[in-house]
Amino acid sequence: MTSVSDHVRRPPAAVEAHPARRPSVWGQSLVLVFLACSFVSAAERPPNIVVIFADDLGFGDIRCYGPTGADTPHLDALAAEGFRSTDFFVPANVCSPSRASLLTGRYPMRCGMPVARHESDPKYNHYGLTSEEITIPELLKPAGYRSLMVGKWHLGMEVEGSHPIDAGFDEYLGIPSNYAKSRGPNYNTLYRGKQVEQLKVPCEELTKRYTDEVVSFIKRQKESPFFIYVSHHIVHSPLLPSKDFVGTSKKGKYGDFINELDHSTGRIMQAIRDAGLDDNTLVVFTSDNGPTTAGSTGGLNGGKYCTMEGGHRVPAIFRWPGKIAPNQVSDVTLASMDLLPLFCELARVKKPSDRKIDGHNILPILQGKETATPHKFLYYYNGTNLQAVREGNWKLHLPRTAKDQPFWSKKPLKGRGFVTLKERRLFDIDNDVSEKHNVADRYPEVVARLQKQAETIRVELGDVHTTGTDQRKINLADPQER
Repeated sequence: MTSVSDHVRRPPAAVEAHPARRPSVWGQSLVLVFLACSFVSAAERPPNIVVIFADDLGFGDIRCYGPTGADTPHLDALAAEGFRSTDFFVPANVCSPSRASLLTGRYPMRCGMPVARHESDPKYNHYGLTSEEITIPELLKPAGYRSLMVGKWHLGMEVEGSHPIDAGFDEYLGIPSNYAKSRGPNYNTLYRGKQVEQLKVPCEELTKRYTDEVVSFIKRQKESPFFIYVSHHIVHSPLLPSKDFVGTSKKGKYGDFINELDHSTGRIMQAIRDAGLDDNTLVVFTSDNGPTTAGSTGGLNGGKYCTMEGGHRVPAIFRWPGKIAPNQVSDVTLASMDLLPLFCELARVKKPSDRKIDGHNILPILQGKETATPHKFLYYYNGTNLQAVREGNWKLHLPRTAKDQPFWSKKPLKGRGFVTLKERRLFDIDNDVSEKHNVADRYPEVVARLQKQAETIRVELGDVHTTGTDQRKINLADPQER
């Protein structure tokens, strides 16, 4: 296995981590790895990995998660051919931190990205994914993987050292953040690597451009292992599906957009089959957080911007023919942070040992060999504010004030959780997943145990008024304020 020292982007020594400036032995070792990979068959190689990451897609937005979801035949087929999780946790309820967490396998507070960036505000000029974090593509590279990212970055593309290429991706095609004028002059600039590909690209063209890029990459890369990260804009506003999908659903442009997401997934799956890679490719589909008011939580309370289940529990599908059995529906608690250690296991590289990785290798669960969650506790942060702790079926919401909240949650929004909370509230989410019935008075011992765990994790990960012992410095003044 490869040692962690091979992965670190910015080691303590004065060696710069950018690939062009790594020591020559690094480049020589990579050449040897790539040559070795070229002499093994597809079946002997580590699997290709494709992550499809939707934006603001709710737990109830696609058909395989409920009859009211949009018509999604390709995603439904993906679920039928693999493992569908009904209890998949993302550790953030907004875009930037959920992306940082997926790529690093760490809680946003631990990796220094707990709040969402806003590119047009000078306050965020130096706030991005630090080069000291280790990402999935960097870990896979020594195993011979070539990596592509397409889509929305939202981790500080303009910040030195925070570009997707600096984060280990070999190829990138996408835009810096959300497609909105409020995001600054480059909101509609399409980049290839660090170069401008097109100015003023229409939002309606992006999904097809990204999918074309993925299909082309699979054709080019089919002889050696690859990692692809598809970071969609769908279904984040503006709701601008391409003309071929306008009017194709019964759910307005929101449903049309989901139809386009489903179609893109179908094209990617067909490209994998056409390349003869179906049996050696793991495909993961999930979302960055819960939906806005336009979407469906499938009966969960809350949604984007809050720490109710609707903000943090999202669809998640894993498909790998011959390795992951079809027609599995599982309520074992998993998390987006589990992807990094899972991929390390599959690529036969070691996960970093010089830092805490909050995810776990979940392959035995995906293969039906284990049924116990590796997550004894889950921590629900809203920005830098710890708001809930979960242990199994028990979820304790903690007191909070509007001042504690991040800027996106300071004002009440219908169905968006508690802006203020004077007393702790305990929910048995196995029997009350909508978090409506407070049972704190009936189970004081559970409240005490989870309160103690909250105090323990505050010491480690921090809170609004506390700096944790293992909390990366947030390069941002007053993170909770705009």
